Amino acid sequence: MPSNDARTFLQIALPPAATGVIAAVVSAVVAGGKGALGAIIGTLVVIGFMGIGMVVLQRTAKSLPHLFQAMGLMLYMAQLLLLFMLMAVFKDTTAFDFKAFAFSLLAATIVWVAAQARYFMKAKIMYVEPESSKAETAQKTGSPS
Repeated sequence: MPSNDARTFLQIALPPAATGVIAAVVSAVVAGGKGALGAIIGTLVVIGFMGIGMVVLQRTAKSLPHLFQAMGLMLYMAQLLLLFMLMAVFKDTTAFDFKAFAFSLLAATIVWVAAQARYFMKAKIMYVEPESSKAETAQKTGSPS
């Protein structure tokens, strides 16, 4: 992961991690140790899923920029479906508190999306590519005036 990508990931992942800490404390008070464990697992799952998705999306943007928007929509839909499937798999678990897991999963997902939107709104990303030196030296076509 290039250093710029790592900085981007850290700036986006810190708010959901803080949300996970708060969720773990609240879950520990409400549901005990299993609640805290569920909140921590839920937060780590979101950071992992969304982080992998962000890396895939950045790689797509660099190599296939014309597919960026479609890939982003498909990726977010796939991530949400995978999170719902994961919740269905862990619905009857006794290893941790499912409600704490589900609520922390939801909260961390919302905070991740908000942090990602805020980061990219504040980022100074060029959306117009400057002309290259090749284009300047190319001859004009058409009839001379």
